[in-house]
Amino acid sequence: MKRILLTGASGFVGSHILRHILLNTDWEVVCPTTFTHKGLTDRIRVACDDIDGAYARIKIIRCDLTAPISPVSANEFGKIDYLISVASESHVDRSIEYPGPFIINNVSLICSLLDWARIAQPEKIIHVSTDEVYGPAHPGHAHREWIDLHLPSNPYSASKAAQEDICFAYWRTYGMPIAITNTMNIIGETQDPEKFMPMVIKKVLNEETMLIHASAEGEIGSRFYLHARNQAHALLFALTQEFPVYGEADVPERFNIVGERELNNLQMAEIIASAVGKPLKYKLEDFHSSRPGHDLRYALDGNKLASRGWKSPVPLEDSIYKTVEWTLKHPEWLSL
Repeated sequence: MKRILLTGASGFVGSHILRHILLNTDWEVVCPTTFTHKGLTDRIRVACDDIDGAYARIKIIRCDLTAPISPVSANEFGKIDYLISVASESHVDRSIEYPGPFIINNVSLICSLLDWARIAQPEKIIHVSTDEVYGPAHPGHAHREWIDLHLPSNPYSASKAAQEDICFAYWRTYGMPIAITNTMNIIGETQDPEKFMPMVIKKVLNEETMLIHASAEGEIGSRFYLHARNQAHALLFALTQEFPVYGEADVPERFNIVGERELNNLQMAEIIASAVGKPLKYKLEDFHSSRPGHDLRYALDGNKLASRGWKSPVPLEDSIYKTVEWTLKHPEWLSL
């Protein structure tokens, strides 16, 4: 039995990773969390639903990762085989409103985590990052691992780029077995309603107008959407790969985790509305004027992970309909 330290388990993405681990392995999962920011105990409960013995395999430890991890907390963690680093503040609008505290939070937590890992020496470390570190992707281009530069457009994406660079420095300086994953826009059950998909569901249900971001010329923004469980599937697949340390390779392992196809945001909203069963009311909005620091298009090249044998297990439209069905049965999640 492996023991895995999963940060961010009470957050949206982390809770889906937690459920995927519980369903597909026999591992014990150690979950440091403060249940502040967007973390909720409810997500851990949902992650454990209908899984026999789930709570016996989870160890929840109250621990603020923005502060150094004390010897007492490290002892509570125990022996750790794998680390998946998910926890981060992750909302562009809030990063624009409060940039300093947002960036400091994300940089502090990765430093605390890696300082602990230097001593604890897990077998493999995955740091979960975002496509946004590269800034906008021009039409027809998809960013590739270790080819494209970090060109973050806002404080959130800058903080994630900083986390990646810190991981690189620890990988090189201390010989740590670190891999970085960059992931597209994530959807799924229990997502905070400040995010695009639950926002669309809520607007459609209330017969309100959804603002769809576009350029001043009317070009609609686009993304490669991916369900959080598909991301979790890719992360477990990544753990089966070799993680070269410095000296064995010039750069650490990096994988893009990519949705199956690109949709513009209006197409995505229309599919969501169809799943809800009500018409979409929308208005195109110039994103540069309304949301400075946001990017019109993101795109990652997923050929590397695909060449290793990974394929997204659940098609996008199935993921959308499943998420909408669950959310309509649990509308309280739209009231967070």
